[in-house]
Amino acid sequence: MDTLTLLRESSAWLLATAGVVGLCVGSFLNVVIHRLPRMMEAQWKAECAALDGREPPPGPVFNLMTPRSRCPSCGTPIGALQNVPVVSWIALRGRCAACRAPISARYPAVELAAGALAVLLAWHFGYSAALLGALAYGWALLALTFIDLDTQLLPDDITLPLLWLGLLANAAGLFTDLRSAVLGAAAGYLVLWAVYWAFRILAKKEGMGYGDFKLLAAIGAWTGWQVLPVAILVAAGLGAVIGSAALWLARKGTDTRIPFGPYLALGGIVALLWGRAAVVAWLGQFPG
Repeated sequence: MDTLTLLRESSAWLLATAGVVGLCVGSFLNVVIHRLPRMMEAQWKAECAALDGREPPPGPVFNLMTPRSRCPSCGTPIGALQNVPVVSWIALRGRCAACRAPISARYPAVELAAGALAVLLAWHFGYSAALLGALAYGWALLALTFIDLDTQLLPDDITLPLLWLGLLANAAGLFTDLRSAVLGAAAGYLVLWAVYWAFRILAKKEGMGYGDFKLLAAIGAWTGWQVLPVAILVAAGLGAVIGSAALWLARKGTDTRIPFGPYLALGGIVALLWGRAAVVAWLGQFPG
């Protein structure tokens, strides 16, 4: 077997493995997307009770591991075979095995998105430490996307660890140098902070949440300040086009709040994969 054939088979094995692992991670991301906002709400209630000198409201243990996943309609626990990503949803024809209530197509959609993203990142980075970092980055952005779509929240429990992990990754120079990563984190936060306050002063209302600042800071920590404009341009462009179209189709007014996190997340993926090439094509060189 020649070297070229070995390389092809090795690449195919990497892409296939990344896809399968991505599907499994997508199944866990569904749990995170569903449960983390509810865990945050319970924590807020407990903190409010503590401030009032009251005991926190009683309730069962609820976290990412407990209780087991159940059908939201009938409460029947979901067995291991019914948890196989995508395949089980197709086999059950999108319905609970016990009560036949519909199961949202969003679950396999998240699994497929996580798998497809893993394949894309594996194809781009190949066998490298950068691939492991990119997978953590991409899957975190995917979870934030759907949480923001559901609740218009970008939890600190994800954005802040993502920021610090980006700085640590680039301390080893995985995607950029540490100086660029630190400047990227600071610039990402300050850019949206400035936009927020300018909009608040001029329009007399809030235009975005603090979670957006932290998310762009995390993106800057991973990609560096040089390619941060790419993430911002992609996010702003998609947000303007898709957001306007969504408002028009829904016949909603311009005061309707539209989550910006999904567009930032997509901009962050584009910046990580093709940001450097875009900057070089634009400026003719990559600034240091």
